[in-house]
Amino acid sequence: MHEKLYPYRFELFLFSQIAILFGSLIVPGNFFEIIISPILFLVNLASGVLLISKKKKLMWFFIVLLIISGIVFGAGLFEDIGSKPLKLLNMGTYFLFYTIVTFEIIRQVWETKIVNKNVIFGLISGYISLGLIGFFICLSIEILHPISFEGLKATIDQPQLFTERLMYYSYITLITIGYGDIVPVTSLAQKAAILIGMMGQFYLVILTAIVVGKYINYNISK
Repeated sequence: MHEKLYPYRFELFLFSQIAILFGSLIVPGNFFEIIISPILFLVNLASGVLLISKKKKLMWFFIVLLIISGIVFGAGLFEDIGSKPLKLLNMGTYFLFYTIVTFEIIRQVWETKIVNKNVIFGLISGYISLGLIGFFICLSIEILHPISFEGLKATIDQPQLFTERLMYYSYITLITIGYGDIVPVTSLAQKAAILIGMMGQFYLVILTAIVVGKYINYNISK
């Protein structure tokens, strides 16, 4: 099973990310944020295990993260879903996961010799992962220091609006659109905004140069 799925590792990872980002359009309401979204994150984490499965130690580390996330999700169903310790543990788990998996995607793209659809899917999923990293950074800041962002028009007690608005803010900042409808007002939130914007620019500049260089070299050598 592993050998059959491994060639499609980037596709599986990317499609589960797309489901996380746009699933609320199909299943609107708090049900998506409370039940469906955590399940999709677990699916994405599981596909991340497949993505790094060639590195056994790292794979087992990801499996531990998957187990922790599953336990936190299960505990959240029976306890207060707004529990700050549970939220922070979940944020930390996914932040660590997406940070490691983004570096792994960059490494695999860096080492590949042929630019094919897997590389393209990997680049897209890596960029989406940066947005999710930014989302978890902003969410952790807002949980620890409420009202760090103005314009959310939601509270932590409104999981659907709260998470959607912060995810929207993360991606708008990552791609440097910056409409200004959500504004970081504390020093920590402003530093996070700078970090997210720089991550997006560095990723596009460096990874695009690498892929274009590999594509040119491959065609010259043919």
